[in-house]
Amino acid sequence: MTERQRDSAILSELQSGNIPDFLRNLQPVSLVSRASDGTALSLTLCVMADYLSIGSDTDFSRMPMELNTALLVAEQFGFTLPTPQMVDLIYGQAPLHMAPQPLPAGNDMRSSEYYRLHNVMVKLQREASGMGLEVLTAGHKKDLVLSTRLWNMPGRVAIYGWQLPSGLPIQPLSTVHGSHYADYSHGVRLVSNTVYVNGAARSMDDVIGDPKLAPLLSTEGPLPSLTAWLARIVNRTDGS
Repeated sequence: MTERQRDSAILSELQSGNIPDFLRNLQPVSLVSRASDGTALSLTLCVMADYLSIGSDTDFSRMPMELNTALLVAEQFGFTLPTPQMVDLIYGQAPLHMAPQPLPAGNDMRSSEYYRLHNVMVKLQREASGMGLEVLTAGHKKDLVLSTRLWNMPGRVAIYGWQLPSGLPIQPLSTVHGSHYADYSHGVRLVSNTVYVNGAARSMDDVIGDPKLAPLLSTEGPLPSLTAWLARIVNRTDGS
C-alpha cells in the first residue's frame, strides 16, 4: 500500500465514523482574559480528548495523516485544527501530560510500521497513568496546526508541539514539509467550530477573525474568513 492509498483508507474510515466513542465527548479548555479594548472575556474551546483515531474504545490507533485528510474530516464534522497558541493552552490545562517518545529518524518515519509502533508506545505510557480515556491528554504527538504561513505558502503543512515536561515544544512552528507529508510523530486534534465567549456560542470563524478576540487564540493575529481559506488550502495542497 502506498502512502496515498493509506491516507485514502484513513479518510474513508474516519468519514464513515469509525472513531472511538471517547473522542465524541469533547473536553472544555477555557481562559479568562481581556480583549484588546480592555473588555473582560471568558472563552471556552471544545476539543477532542486525544488525537484522531480509528477503532473502538478498546482497540484504536492514533492516526497521522496528510493535511488534506485532516481538513476534510474536520469540515465534515464541524471542526477545525488548533493554532499553536491553542496547542499550548490545551497542554496547559490537560490533566495528563505524556512525555514525547521519539523513534530513530529516517525513511521509516513515514512507514505504517512506525505508525503502529509509536501507537503501542503511547498506549503503554497512557495505560500506566491509570487515567480514563476521556481525560484530556497532551504531549505525545506533534499537532497539525493553523498558521498564516499556510495562507502565504500554499502546498505546505504546519506542525507544532510535542511538549517536553517543561512545557517547551520539541517542534517549533514549522512549514518545512509539503502538505502530503505525514510521519509517526504527527497527530490531529480537532477543535469544535463552536466557541463560547462569555457563555454565548460563537463560530470559530467569527472569533478568530475578530481583531479583538483573535489574539486570545493566535499570536499571528486574526485569520479572517477561516472556512473559506481552509477550503482554498485543500484545493491548493500540492506539496510533497
